[in-house]
Amino acid sequence: MDKKLLDILVCPLCKGKLVYVKKADELICKADRLAYPVRDGIPVMLDEEARRLAADEEV
Repeated sequence: MDKKLLDILVCPLCKGKLVYVKKADELICKADRLAYPVRDGIPVMLDEEARRLAADEEV
């Protein structure tokens, strides 16, 4: 994930900071406990595409 892109991307719901998880290729919003997928290097920032993080999942 490009560092410059990561610096400007925010969660579309809460406008909070996102954390990139390389292993899962996802952008995580800790506040909303959502994981946005990154497909072919392109972040998919749609709330209907986001995965809700399980209660026991580390963020």
